Amino acid sequence: MAIQWFPGHMHATRKRLQEALAEVDVVIEVLDARIPAASRNPLLETLRRSRQKPCLKLLNKSDLADPERTERWRAALQQEAGVATLALCAHQPADVRQVIPAAQSLAPHRNHPTKPLRMMIVGIPNVGKSTLLNALLKRKAAKVGDEPAVTKAVQRYHLDGLRTIFDTPGMMWPKIEIEHDGWMLAACHAIGRNAVREEEVTLALITTLQEEGYAERIAKRYGLPETLITASHPEAILEAIAERRGCVARGGVIDWERAALVFLQDFRDGRLGRVTLETPESRTLRIARATTGDKSDMIETASRCDEHHDAESETTDKTGSGAPKR
Repeated sequence: MAIQWFPGHMHATRKRLQEALAEVDVVIEVLDARIPAASRNPLLETLRRSRQKPCLKLLNKSDLADPERTERWRAALQQEAGVATLALCAHQPADVRQVIPAAQSLAPHRNHPTKPLRMMIVGIPNVGKSTLLNALLKRKAAKVGDEPAVTKAVQRYHLDGLRTIFDTPGMMWPKIEIEHDGWMLAACHAIGRNAVREEEVTLALITTLQEEGYAERIAKRYGLPETLITASHPEAILEAIAERRGCVARGGVIDWERAALVFLQDFRDGRLGRVTLETPESRTLRIARATTGDKSDMIETASRCDEHHDAESETTDKTGSGAPKR
């Protein structure tokens, strides 16, 4: 099942953002460095280009991403007209200090008290926009939370040197065309929990880590043989992780949901090391798969999760035990 998440308030956000773009010189788009292409909002890109606004693309959370792949993505993104890039961690003051000069370089004519620079921060939910804004303002102006869609309204703030900056709510787009993007957005916590099932997200994430050459990270984190990680189906790997982490209910039944949450949290917290879930090359391959309608991997992932749920239900019916439900 493809993941789609476009809450009602995002319709209003799109309209307000489109109006505010008329007052902006530079768009600052915050991306997740672990999924630089998947975290690009095509709707925002269309709106920006329709206004012919230059864009500074920030690969945030770069401390969690593979540094070599981050540089490859920067090089690829900078091939686009009117685009500059920075890799940063919004929690690091030294990184944040680079943002305004980089934005200014895209609009050198807006560098005078009578014509100060006007910027807008945009991006999908939970990529660190509010954290970046607070760092730029050097005060807590925007609410920050480890959940998507914390910011709800477009707001304007004043910076030093008469510059202004708009903060915008995280915005998705109505339909995620590449199914793999939905799974990776969910893995990086950009999609609300109510729109996903953690087991499915985790199996898709494990598959991607295998494909992207990070099998040894999983093996090292959970003390498992690397041959198991490289050669096994994702559900066998998750089962082994569940046993290692004690995610087993009464009667020896695997608590798939708990095991999935353990793995997802380890990934999100960087305990698997610095990982990037796509490269320019693998991105091209996934676009080709989406174009030809090849969804076999994702269908198999969903099917295996359904099998797990059916098996747990049968065990619960017979024994009265099973994985606790939320």
